[in-house]
Amino acid sequence: MTGQIAQLSRSGGGVPKLPVPEALVTRLGLESDVQKHRRFHGGPQRALCLYALERIEQLQGEGHPIRPGSTGENVTLQGVDWAALKPGHRLVLGDEVEIQITSYVVPCKNIAGSFRDGEFTRISQKLHPGDARLYARVLREGRVAVGQPVRVLSP
Repeated sequence: MTGQIAQLSRSGGGVPKLPVPEALVTRLGLESDVQKHRRFHGGPQRALCLYALERIEQLQGEGHPIRPGSTGENVTLQGVDWAALKPGHRLVLGDEVEIQITSYVVPCKNIAGSFRDGEFTRISQKLHPGDARLYARVLREGRVAVGQPVRVLSP
């Protein structure tokens, strides 16, 4: 399964995360990206937050004002079978970076502005399987850029 990096996003803390054309990925995530609430976000097991451009577009079609980076994801992917990704799957981003999915992201009220009527639970894995964002740990560090390929490896 292959796709590409549609957007890379980071912020000085909180949401939205803003687009950057390329970034260094370390064991703790995108360089210069800051998580506001470290108890719930960031750290080695939640170094990157991933989402699918196709899911964002589907949500926009439902009337939600979501956009890439607005729900805190660092890496927006395109062309990957999002619903098939599960914890344990490994992905190669670009030529250098390898990551492993660790968990589904539980949505919180901080992203309510990305949803019609503040309906942030719309991307809850429990309520809407296959529509949740994903956390990943970094297995191999390196540089990534928008437009680079993404390969999904076996879990």
